[in-house]
Amino acid sequence: MISSASSSNRTPRADALAASGPVTPRPLAVRPDRISTDRARFLRAELSRQPEIRPEVVARGRELAADPGYPRVGIINQVARQILATPDLSNDES
Repeated sequence: MISSASSSNRTPRADALAASGPVTPRPLAVRPDRISTDRARFLRAELSRQPEIRPEVVARGRELAADPGYPRVGIINQVARQILATPDLSNDES
C-alpha cells in the first residue's frame, strides 16, 4: 500500500517552470579587489609565541629514526606506487 502522507502536487514540473517566463540573470555587482592583512598579523603574532624548538617533537623524531620498523613496509610500498604512477612533467612542453 502506498502511504498518502506525501503529496504529489508538491513536485515541481518542467512545464510549470517554463510557464513562469524567461529567466533573466541578475547583473553581477563589480567589487574591487581587496586584501586584508589583519589575519596575517594575528597568525604572525601567534607564531612568534610558539617555541622555535619543541623538545618533545625532537625526542619523538629521534625515536622514530632509531626504530628499524619505521615507516612500515606497507607505507613505503604505497608511497612508491604513488611515485611510479605520477606522470613525468619534466618533458611537458605545454
